Amino acid sequence: MGTPTIATSLSVAHKTNATHARTGTAQVPPAARSPRPMRKFRVTYLRPDGTAGWTDQIAPATPIFDSAFSAFSHGTLLHTPSGQVAVQDLEPGMNVSTADHGPSRVLWIGAMTLVPSAAGLDQSACRLTRIMPDSFGLGRPDLNLTAGPGARILGRPPGLRDSFGRERVLTPVSDLVDGMNVIELVPPRPVTVYHVCLRRHAILRASGIEVESFHPGPGFERAMGPNMLALFLSLFPHVKKPADFGSICHPRLPLQGLTA
Repeated sequence: MGTPTIATSLSVAHKTNATHARTGTAQVPPAARSPRPMRKFRVTYLRPDGTAGWTDQIAPATPIFDSAFSAFSHGTLLHTPSGQVAVQDLEPGMNVSTADHGPSRVLWIGAMTLVPSAAGLDQSACRLTRIMPDSFGLGRPDLNLTAGPGARILGRPPGLRDSFGRERVLTPVSDLVDGMNVIELVPPRPVTVYHVCLRRHAILRASGIEVESFHPGPGFERAMGPNMLALFLSLFPHVKKPADFGSICHPRLPLQGLTA
């Protein structure tokens, strides 16, 4: 899939005044802004009448947008009350198993395509992470688990146990790469990745690993202007305002001030 860009707007040069005309000088137009990379996002959502709707939307390929669509690779098995279901086979209205709230209804599924070497895109946002079987204990995961750049897993990272005690935290899976049990991958061809949003932020299970449903993070709206915030919220038909995402169910890393 290609990478469309927002058209660059050039400033109109001021008319050359009489002094410029006499001296033969001209005002140089301001440098053009760099085009912002864009991406197509697909949203499938639960309508109020219980049916599923879907839409494709073009939006900026920035971390806050990408993270909403990029936790699970194609084929990732999520636990449901009826057994494991591949993420691409989930539909809005189905229930998934959560550690926090029991069976919870899927309200929203996001999908996008990672295109390696796409012009203008941050290539770190196109990498996947593979977790080998039993990397975090027996059956965790029970199969190779390939996660997208937006995935976080729940655990107690070594070296931070003094900071959190028995509290588990959500860590970006890319921060756990060690070159042996957790490996970074650069896909050789475009791949589709997904994320899932529930009524409340919750912990899901993917091949025996505890992962999170989507939440943009506390106070995410403070980093956005009003137009960008409106565009972001338009991707979530069930959300009218930032507070509708609710609170997060576990602390996240990195935490501001953790190493200060």
